[in-house]
Amino acid sequence: MRSALRRWWLGVLVGGVLIAILAELKAQPAPTEEAAVLAADQALGAAMRGGETSVARKLFSLQFTYVDADGKVHERKDCLSELKNLAASPVADPAVKIYGRIGMVTGHRKSTDGRDVFFLDIWAKQKRAWRALASQDVVLATGDTPRPTPAPAAAATPYDCKNPCQSIPYRVRSPAEQDIVNSFQAIEKAAIAHNAEEWGKHVADEFVLYGSARAPIPRVGRIATINRQKDNNTAVTVGEVEAMRLSAYDDGAAMIASHVMPDNSRPPYRAARVWVKRNGQWQMAISVQTDVK
Repeated sequence: MRSALRRWWLGVLVGGVLIAILAELKAQPAPTEEAAVLAADQALGAAMRGGETSVARKLFSLQFTYVDADGKVHERKDCLSELKNLAASPVADPAVKIYGRIGMVTGHRKSTDGRDVFFLDIWAKQKRAWRALASQDVVLATGDTPRPTPAPAAAATPYDCKNPCQSIPYRVRSPAEQDIVNSFQAIEKAAIAHNAEEWGKHVADEFVLYGSARAPIPRVGRIATINRQKDNNTAVTVGEVEAMRLSAYDDGAAMIASHVMPDNSRPPYRAARVWVKRNGQWQMAISVQTDVK
């Protein structure tokens, strides 16, 4: 009788402990998508520095590309074969944003050749797992970077913008992609027409433009430039698209493109852009542009 009673009390005690543990686990918040993307980004960085090809292979999407600070494009297979040669230092100040099933990690790090670069890592949630879509580095302007001498203001002349204003060498695969292309073309047309109001409709409030040897330009700064060009009647040209790929996931999208200026006013450049759909409108959330050396 006493033995049975002890077993009963032991069962009650164990059951109580299990209930308490389960209640504690249930009370703990599930990991956020931001935390999941950051963990994946850090795991990929560690795998590259350690030459762990099997880990990197699982984290790279099949479409993954990396653009280094010189504008060179490294395809997925090339990245896997030279992981350590492309691995950057750990990031001290990562920032994470989630747009639909697109995640982006930004910050500053040192490249393998020791340069300080700003980076954009783009992730997509594919089959319940976050995988890297693209990564791009750019060397921004520093305090001792000589500023280019501005060209004299030129009177605006008719500019027949066929690419990208009228057509882009890309075949859209969905209504979402078509809407993104339409929004991108509207941005370029508005810049040429000095229409800051129309430009702003297609650009998110948090937008920042990062470019080689330039200081970051936020949305308000870009709008000020458009208005100044309007006041000065300055002719504006935009980069033609040589190649482009789009990846849309719910309310987020990534656009990876190569551009060339028709007037050779700047070197060819690579651009990585992230888009977000808000209130039915696709808006550009960031643009990172790396000149091709």
